[in-house]
Amino acid sequence: MSGLIFIIVLSYLVGSFPTSIVVGKVLRGIDIREHGSGNAGGTNVFRVLGWKPGVFVMAFDIFKGFAATFWIAQIAVSPLPIGPELVQIIAGCAAIVGHIWTVFAKFRGGKGVGTAAGMLLALYPVALFVCVAVFAIVLFATHIVSVSSMSAALTLPVVLTIFRYVMHRDLATSLYIFGFFVAGLIVFTHRANIKRLLKGEENRFGSKKKTA
Repeated sequence: MSGLIFIIVLSYLVGSFPTSIVVGKVLRGIDIREHGSGNAGGTNVFRVLGWKPGVFVMAFDIFKGFAATFWIAQIAVSPLPIGPELVQIIAGCAAIVGHIWTVFAKFRGGKGVGTAAGMLLALYPVALFVCVAVFAIVLFATHIVSVSSMSAALTLPVVLTIFRYVMHRDLATSLYIFGFFVAGLIVFTHRANIKRLLKGEENRFGSKKKTA
């Protein structure tokens, strides 16, 4: 059990690394959460600091989820009480939670989309590619990142359901449940965006937004 706790804690700490906040401090001396949308995510970095820092933050956040799921989950400091795939899912989820509620920035992090993508890349890349395609299509149609992110997240359990029950793929129950959990979590982290969408106030990608 101590080995599993070690993996969870290390994954959480890796996920907690506040990439956007560090980049904002280094490049501009600002707290990115006080500018743009007020979110500590790649999209806000893209909007406030430009596309190069934005791409870097997005890539690094994806890497955090991948690293926790693919590498940290394999660190066996003691015998683990559960199977390797479930350990990967737990490690990846810990990284996502760390990204959203980072211990290094008063538990105010990003929305978890990039880190979840990195986790899915390590677990089931085919499903990730479908979700990315949905994200791109919805973004092209609406120019609203939050709608695209939630659409991609909600696509995940649908895709996993099709793979498991229609195409009869060998899909572990833990991975199937994970799809619903992550979709719900990402929609939850976008609750402020949903309120703005209902009011018609949500920012469109490429437009400027006033400092929060």
